[in-house]
Amino acid sequence: MCRSIKVLRIANERATGDEISAAALQFVRKVSGYRKPSRANEEAFNRALVEISASVERLLDDLTTPAPQAAESAGSSGIPRSVAPNRPRGRL
Repeated sequence: MCRSIKVLRIANERATGDEISAAALQFVRKVSGYRKPSRANEEAFNRALVEISASVERLLDDLTTPAPQAAESAGSSGIPRSVAPNRPRGRL
C-alpha cells in the first residue's frame, strides 16, 4: 500500500504539521488515483486532505504508550514473559 508514507508516531518526537499533511496527501492520492485532481474534483480532494490531516492529528494525540516499567519487564516483544509462548530461538 502507501509505501512512501513515513511513520509519524516516533517515541519522544511529535510529528510536524507538514509531515501530517504530506502523509494525508499521499493517502488521498493513493485512494483517489489522482496525483493532481481535475477542477471538478479539486474541492472533494482538498476537503479529504483537511479531514484526514485532522483525523491523524487526533489519532496521534490520543495514542498512549506503555508505562516504562511494564515495557522493561515485558522483554523485547512487549508481551510479559509469563504470557509469551515458548518459541524456538534461531532459524526456523
